[in-house]
Amino acid sequence: MFRLLKHTFTLLLFFFLAACQKEDDVAEVPEINIPEVVEPSTPTPTPQGQSVPLIASTPTPCENGFAGRYPCTGYDLINRVDLVQMGAEATNDNWGWMDTTTGKEYVLQGLDNGVAFLDISSPTQVKFLGKLPTATEPSVWRDIKVYNDHAYIVSEASGHGLQVFDLRRLVDLTAFRTFSADHVETSFGSAHNIAINESTGFAYVVGARKNNVAMYSGGPMFYDLSDPGRPTLVGGYQGSSYAHDAQIVTYNGPDTAHVGKEIYFGSHSDGGANNQIVIVDVSDKSNPVLITRVTYSNGGYTHQGWLDEDHRYFYLGDELDEYNYGHRTKTLVFDLADLENPVEHHNYYGPTNAIDHNGYVVGDALFLANYTAGFREIDISQIANGQMQEVRYFDTFPANDSAGFDGVWNVYPFFESGLIAISETSDGLYLVRRSNE
Repeated sequence: MFRLLKHTFTLLLFFFLAACQKEDDVAEVPEINIPEVVEPSTPTPTPQGQSVPLIASTPTPCENGFAGRYPCTGYDLINRVDLVQMGAEATNDNWGWMDTTTGKEYVLQGLDNGVAFLDISSPTQVKFLGKLPTATEPSVWRDIKVYNDHAYIVSEASGHGLQVFDLRRLVDLTAFRTFSADHVETSFGSAHNIAINESTGFAYVVGARKNNVAMYSGGPMFYDLSDPGRPTLVGGYQGSSYAHDAQIVTYNGPDTAHVGKEIYFGSHSDGGANNQIVIVDVSDKSNPVLITRVTYSNGGYTHQGWLDEDHRYFYLGDELDEYNYGHRTKTLVFDLADLENPVEHHNYYGPTNAIDHNGYVVGDALFLANYTAGFREIDISQIANGQMQEVRYFDTFPANDSAGFDGVWNVYPFFESGLIAISETSDGLYLVRRSNE
């Protein structure tokens, strides 16, 4: 617990120092025409029951390396919703949802003081439908996942628990709403993150505490979502230190001994030298079985990782290695052909010194939230040959590309429309789309 608190204090100090640096650096950015964004006459959220705020924009193409003032390659700026419009001081995680009955797409934007719900089905006419306030107090950390038309929200806010929100309440809204949660699960208080295996209907809450005591030593807690509105705690795993993030899949990769099993891939760290990927068979929630733990050299804080769609390679981001060692953005790639014996296959270094945060794989691309370097798309089609190449990017933080904590926290690349939702910590939500699409 001391190490976890020490790490939290360190990150807060980093945020403070980075914010101070940003103020100095912004003055050096040359004056460039900003994208045309037409804000509503009252940009703050309208009172309960009044018309839904509409954030209208004119798309700004990426031309000659810029979309307005934003450096870019291959992505156009479609719209932007700033923090004032969402009534918040900072963003954090975001996620997406598509209503299968209407085909409409929605962004669930995490904020320091809650979650904003935005209809982006007409992306140049974004509708700010409403907001779910934090369950207790504001927090820099909030995480959201979706299953079966429900959103599941955790936060580091004290006593927050797991908020459950029925997303079908958003459909056909014409008046702004300040929502309340449909249910709050209080078997824990605060938590850092949540992951969901949609193929089995189980949620995994990681880094949870209650009354300042770590639950399952900070490891994953297992929740049955058979009744989506009422998650049920059915177990947990506490054998491998604090869990910061995780992905859980029904395994269908090259290791035939584990095909069909529910496998947990966790990013675990105590904020010191103990940085590791933890692989656990969680098929039997009453008896999770450790498959292996994987360590690596020159780690700072094992933050988050994602499997490719073949479950062969795992793309890992360490949040503090760039800061500690001064190298360019580093993504570690592990070959998981044998789950008992993963091999460090390749280290990819990006073009800047920015810190990597969250990364997700869609097809042959890794979509990376890269803090001060913005959002980056990396071609991984030749990873078997140890090759990765950045092909497109959109930089929401043009002031610098240094190893700080300003800029992009999360990127959501899973919308069928091709829209990318970028969560920019100090500037709100950006919607971008690949050029010429």
